[in-house]
Amino acid sequence: MVHNHPSGFPDPSVSDIQLTKKVARACALMDFDLLDHIIIGDGVFASLQEKGLM
Repeated sequence: MVHNHPSGFPDPSVSDIQLTKKVARACALMDFDLLDHIIIGDGVFASLQEKGLM
């Protein structure tokens, strides 16, 4: 999963984290894994997987 933050700061919001967990649960029901959720900012990015937020 990937999306951008127009503010330029890729820090995940509470909503980003909640949505990621919901999508991961839905993926598990369909027997596949959500590997990561990447948030793109202004020349930088954040990985929820690397931050342990999935």
